[in-house]
Amino acid sequence: MFSTGQAIFALLFIIGFTIAVVLMYRKDSGWLKKEYKGVQWILLAFVSFVIILFFLKYILR
Repeated sequence: MFSTGQAIFALLFIIGFTIAVVLMYRKDSGWLKKEYKGVQWILLAFVSFVIILFFLKYILR
């Protein structure tokens, strides 16, 4: 299916990409907490709206 070289490349790529993502998240985590403060309320409102729509769909059937 894959040659040995391709498998080694895929493994190294996954390891390198994971390390890069973790390092960038740690670098940006303080900014992310400050910038996206309160976003959980928007998510809660959106989920509630979708639940209400499904509820109305089944009631008005």
